[in-house]
Amino acid sequence: MSFKNILLVKPNARSGLGFALDTIPIGLEYIASSIRDVVNNVQIVDMQFEKHSFDNLIDNFSPDLVGITMSTADHDEVLKLAEISNKKGIKTVVGGYHPTLVPDEILSYPQIDIVVRGEGELTFRELVQKGMPNKILGICYKNNGKIIHNENRPLIKNLDDLPFPARDLRKYNYEDRMDIEGREFDVISMSRGCWGRCSFCCEPIFSRSLQRFRSPENIMKEILEVHSLHKGNPLQIFVVDPNFIGNPIITDKICNLLNKHKLDIIFSVMTRVDIIVKYPKLVKKMCENGILKYELGIESPNLKDLEDTQKDIDIETQRKAIKILRKNNAEVSGTFVIGLPGQTEEEIKCFPKYAKEIGLMHAAFGVATPFPGTKFYDDLKKSNFVLSNDLSKYDELHSVIESDALTRKRIEQLSTYCMTKFWTPDVLLDEALNYKKKTSKKIPLDVFIKNLNKKLTFIKNVGNDLFKEDVDGHIKMIFETILEDNITKYDFRNMVKIPKILNVLGTQKIQLVLRYKNYKPIHYVIKITKNNVSYMKTSFENEKNVTINFDIDLTKVIQQLDTKWEDQYFGKLKTYIKLKPMFNVNGNYNKIRLLAAITLFMSSFIVQKIINNFY
Repeated sequence: MSFKNILLVKPNARSGLGFALDTIPIGLEYIASSIRDVVNNVQIVDMQFEKHSFDNLIDNFSPDLVGITMSTADHDEVLKLAEISNKKGIKTVVGGYHPTLVPDEILSYPQIDIVVRGEGELTFRELVQKGMPNKILGICYKNNGKIIHNENRPLIKNLDDLPFPARDLRKYNYEDRMDIEGREFDVISMSRGCWGRCSFCCEPIFSRSLQRFRSPENIMKEILEVHSLHKGNPLQIFVVDPNFIGNPIITDKICNLLNKHKLDIIFSVMTRVDIIVKYPKLVKKMCENGILKYELGIESPNLKDLEDTQKDIDIETQRKAIKILRKNNAEVSGTFVIGLPGQTEEEIKCFPKYAKEIGLMHAAFGVATPFPGTKFYDDLKKSNFVLSNDLSKYDELHSVIESDALTRKRIEQLSTYCMTKFWTPDVLLDEALNYKKKTSKKIPLDVFIKNLNKKLTFIKNVGNDLFKEDVDGHIKMIFETILEDNITKYDFRNMVKIPKILNVLGTQKIQLVLRYKNYKPIHYVIKITKNNVSYMKTSFENEKNVTINFDIDLTKVIQQLDTKWEDQYFGKLKTYIKLKPMFNVNGNYNKIRLLAAITLFMSSFIVQKIINNFY
């Protein structure tokens, strides 16, 4: 008996650095498109955005098979979802990196019936057609309490044979969490696998260290379909391939096709620094055709770390790659790994400085995470390292390795140190300079503010779970990190364009004061004129001649926190912001001017939004 009503589920448990990239569940959309012609109905639900409970979804849809995608950090949430479907007598299948690497552990739970290993399209299609897992390649299942491992399914030879993802089944509005241009957002897969050997990565096992590619023509056909789906609006597409330039010849042909069609699309890709350095002319061509955002696995400024993790790159190659990308006006991001065995606190504290030195515009500092089944995990086990049994912490944010050199808690606090040390006003200044270089114009104030807000939101969402577990420790780390530096002044002259509507504000020196317990207060000062932002300054002394002063007492904010950390923190924050114009001749007048400027600016922004939505 075949399965006819299929519910595919993305759990709401994604946290850590993956939050920034883990958006549209394209894997489930591929599964849906591969089975829709042999089932009566298939739906995809994303529990991060779904308004209804999983229990209600099952009752309303009545599936006879539930398929859930699963990462290591999703472990607890997936088990809860599976228990709900299991109690209703519905077969539950899980797939993804984690179940593929540790199927026996996953099937030890009674609510999980079947594991799909590796690529799921052909395996899942055969399962829904046959209605039973027997002799289906790429499947593990239970039979009378015994776990059965069917033989591996060969990797799909021709990726062009796969139907495009079922984007028409989307129920939610997805967006790029770092986009500041208001572009619509989508994702695409142009290849599968990676030939890299990084010991901490799941790809060498999941894809058997092979990379397979779709034809440029097939890729372009899907890009045009996505462009049409978004009605030709300005679009950003994130390419989910872990190694975008794995085949330079194919990449070059994709550029030729993009150049032919002249679409208003910006592509964001992940790639290796050694390929960037090897093919600088190709990189130039990529940037000229909209492939402008790059995420690089820098990992560490220490050669020993790179050798231990089998990155097969060196320090000089990192520097050269970023120089090539910046020369072509690309937006360059890099990821680092902290907390590797043997790393010292002094070494880790050098990471953010190095990130700035080599020219990264964005940086993230993930905590070393040995995903079960990887070489990194196996090596740590052989070396008798103690690892956490709480799989929900395997999110590249929490430390799960017990080390003699650094405690787990200290490693997590050092992650906050690195983020605080890197994300300083000079990062915004660098982006303003890059904007001016590309456009020959100042960055508009609303874009500048949106950029700042996106970065703060990113940092909040990435570190939210970790922060709420040790509020005091992480705030202390933020203050200690900022207090390490002397007074720093950032020159923003001729970088930010002030809209004419804000001329009512006039010349102002605005100060934001952050206080926490007995720490020395931190002062952020911004000087603006009628048509310019003059400078931004970090100081530990109360600024003289300030016209508008904002004062935030973080101690009072935290005292008011309850269990609803994320909602309450930012609500309480607003409560303790005090507008206190200096008591000089223009004090109250400046307050009125500020309120008038904010009102005019927000009104203009809302009107523009209405116009954009209307047209």
